[in-house]
Amino acid sequence: MAAQTKEWSGINSFAPATQTKLLELLGKLKQENVNSLTILVMGKGGVGKSSTVNSIVGERVVTISPFQSEGLRPMMISRARAGFTLNIIDTPGLIEGGYINDMALNNIKSFLLNKTIDVLLYVDRLDAYRVDNLDREVVKAITDSFGKRIWNRSLVVLTHAQLSPPDGLPYEEFFSKRSEALLKALRLGAGLKKHEVQGSPIPVVLVENSGRCSKNEIDEKVLPNGIVWIPHTVEKITEVALNGSKSIFVDQKLIEGPNPNERGKFLIPLILAIQYFFAIKPIERAIRKDIARESRPAWETRDASLVGRRF
Repeated sequence: MAAQTKEWSGINSFAPATQTKLLELLGKLKQENVNSLTILVMGKGGVGKSSTVNSIVGERVVTISPFQSEGLRPMMISRARAGFTLNIIDTPGLIEGGYINDMALNNIKSFLLNKTIDVLLYVDRLDAYRVDNLDREVVKAITDSFGKRIWNRSLVVLTHAQLSPPDGLPYEEFFSKRSEALLKALRLGAGLKKHEVQGSPIPVVLVENSGRCSKNEIDEKVLPNGIVWIPHTVEKITEVALNGSKSIFVDQKLIEGPNPNERGKFLIPLILAIQYFFAIKPIERAIRKDIARESRPAWETRDASLVGRRF
């Protein structure tokens, strides 16, 4: 069922300076003939996907409870403003009991059938200090479902950014190390070569969804590194949307992946030709040569002489 498109009134909840920046970015998209944008939000559970959706929209469009587990169904929120439509698809976490939640993943794929993904927000936490095999498994599951090209349309979002780094590390250094570790896991999980991400790293942005986020003198939400994060995040989303790569259309073929029965079919005539000329033909020639060289057996000569004596 298609989401009901409502007026994007949540923009009015932002500080005036943030509103101005957001409307400028929407205008930039419209100048490039981009009148709608569909953003897919994915990641593990409990990393702040739904909270990030609420923050970007400026409304509590997704109900969040720390005492309830995530549902298994995706949800699309559609908002329109000044002739532009924003669609954000919130999804359940992909990990259950230390493994990929196949039911949640299948629900996501079914929900996305015949939809176009313009931007993928891959969400994780800044304060998750370790990168492990689960991170690579999540990335691999996304890649297997939607293809490597989806990472050309992606933005990594690190939530819980209002923190004091451990061991007295400078904030920017901690952010850099965390980003590098996660991007490495992403490349490994997706099986990406450096040139497959269009020669540039996947952008990473910081997000703080809680009410403890600091504000500057004009009431904008600002992070410890001084970045006003809401317009900055939307700006990076805009850059990804306009980076020249193709959006991902989710059809049945993409969801099902390549048919193993079809793999290599075009090579069958070549293989048969090689077998014929380099295996069958040499064997036939060898047999003919053996026949031509073969002398008459002794028993045939003996029987012929006996017949001659009788007559």
